[in-house]
Amino acid sequence: QVQLDESGGGLVQAGGSLRLSCAASGRTFGGYAMGWFRQAPGRDREFVADINWSGGSTNYADSVKGRFTISRDNAKNTVYLQMNNLKPEDTAVYYCARARGSRTGTGYDYWGQGTQVTVSS
Repeated sequence: QVQLDESGGGLVQAGGSLRLSCAASGRTFGGYAMGWFRQAPGRDREFVADINWSGGSTNYADSVKGRFTISRDNAKNTVYLQMNNLKPEDTAVYYCARARGSRTGTGYDYWGQGTQVTVSS
């Protein structure tokens, strides 16, 4: 069983920054790609960013490209999402997920409970 625990969410003004963390249990973290998703009220969950097992390959949604950065520390079993220049439309519950494989694009089989990010205008 894999457990993912997100933290770092909160309330921030537009233009501000937050850093989300996702700590994973178990020794298999380093072998899997990881992703961040978000869900705003009344909307479907959407992809934000993902990263392969080594951190050498990343992908971003167009809406966050240039503002968000995904990274990972396999020694700490943790994946991060640095969010800069936040906008009110970034308000959502943010989820991390573990991929089924080491590369991105393999689908996700474990999800965290989410952390709320609220950006005020």
